Amino acid sequence: MTFSINVNASALDALRNLNATSKDLETTQTHINTGLKISSAKDNAAVFSIAQKLRGDLKGLNAVKQSLDRGISTVDIALAASEAISDLLLEMKEKAVAAADQGLDSTSRTALAEDFSALRDQITTIVNNAEFNGSNLIDGGTDAIVAITNADATQTLTVDHQDLTLGSANIPISAAQSIATQTAAAAAVVDLGDAINNLNSVLTQLGAGSTALEQNRSFAGKLADVIEVGIGNLVDADMAKESANLQALQVKQQLGIQALSIANQSPQSILSLFQG
Repeated sequence: MTFSINVNASALDALRNLNATSKDLETTQTHINTGLKISSAKDNAAVFSIAQKLRGDLKGLNAVKQSLDRGISTVDIALAASEAISDLLLEMKEKAVAAADQGLDSTSRTALAEDFSALRDQITTIVNNAEFNGSNLIDGGTDAIVAITNADATQTLTVDHQDLTLGSANIPISAAQSIATQTAAAAAVVDLGDAINNLNSVLTQLGAGSTALEQNRSFAGKLADVIEVGIGNLVDADMAKESANLQALQVKQQLGIQALSIANQSPQSILSLFQG
């Protein structure tokens, strides 16, 4: 055995091992505190880069879901309003057909005309109120729903504007349409028949648009969930494993401290050589 008062090799080895254990213990504690095994590029640059790309996709999908949610709400309001207008047109046709009867007395005709006018005016009220977040899909404007459907905003889904105002191509009934006379009532029956047919087509288009938006919203939600799980698989720490590592490293650290203490006592044996 070689003894030296200048170098304590055993102590240096013990200190090096203790420092390595302390570093591993610090890393494990960081994993437990953050819940991440890879929290920065220093941990694993390649995996961290992949995770960041996926996080970007996830943020993009969150925006997609918001865009689709707005579109769904706007279209659903327009659809509900269109259905209400359809019901009004059916009631108006009933009144018009009744008023087209030549044998109808004047009192009944007047009552029917007043009911018809009230129903007609409700159409305008419904159209004006069919607005969501500043967008009205069935008024006299040109608003259309254009929702993004992918995280890069390069794909969109469009639901076209449908004009359901009185006097429009879809609703060929003027704001002054009346059934006060038998002739006017007969003409109104024809116009209402056209309006009902047109509105049925509008309902089909709006319904298809709403379904498409909801399908894309559902897919975007599922895709976001898959990406989030994928990110977790890449960077999340296995807490059970980290807990076991923590306990093992704590024991190893304590043993390392004891080993260093023993190694530091070795030079004391040199003194015994000079005791006689």
